[in-house]
Amino acid sequence: MSGTVVRSIPRADPSVIDRLAEAGVATVHEAQGRTGLLDPGVLPRQHGARIAGSAVAALCAPGDNIMLHAAVEVLEPGDILVVALTSPATHGMFGDLLAASVLARGCRGLIIDSAVRDIAELNEMGFPIWSRAVYAQGTVKETAGTVNMPIDFGGVAIQPGDVIVADDDGVVVVDRSSASEVADASMTRIEKEEASRTRLQAGELGLDMYGLRDKLIGLGVEWVDSADDL
Repeated sequence: MSGTVVRSIPRADPSVIDRLAEAGVATVHEAQGRTGLLDPGVLPRQHGARIAGSAVAALCAPGDNIMLHAAVEVLEPGDILVVALTSPATHGMFGDLLAASVLARGCRGLIIDSAVRDIAELNEMGFPIWSRAVYAQGTVKETAGTVNMPIDFGGVAIQPGDVIVADDDGVVVVDRSSASEVADASMTRIEKEEASRTRLQAGELGLDMYGLRDKLIGLGVEWVDSADDL
């Protein structure tokens, strides 16, 4: 595992990032063709947080957090720290001291393919985290890795500077080059959903509004007045 720290990365426009945060994970995932979603094993460790930011990507050896310390130096306000491992592990690689350090740099949150610890203190600090686990097992600081090089996070490719959107529904990755288009598509989807919500609240059935009744008929579904009619 070679060691590289890239100091400068391209980032999406802050206004685009804020629009993606407003849209949230489910809407963004749908708006970009149901791609980029991290698997459900990456869980929020708090409730109600909704963030988006540019990915500062760190690659670490399992049970070794030295590259997290290296990543802190290159964080800029509004970034999200994204940590992948070279092989699976669930050591508590991040705790309250590292949180204090990244918060001082303006970091908006952490996405980590491992565990965190000091969870009570982290929640008191209000620092949003999505992780594989909460586990007290400590780490070493022995193996070089990378910062701001491409990483693979559970089968999802992440480039430094890609936009990360995270909330109670999970985490989705938006390619930086298409972030503006995805934000536009997300806003369009929100407007459409608001119109649908108004119709549903007025009593209209989704069966009819979405054309699902005809689809069910095409699938051979029949309506009967009671089970005795079968």
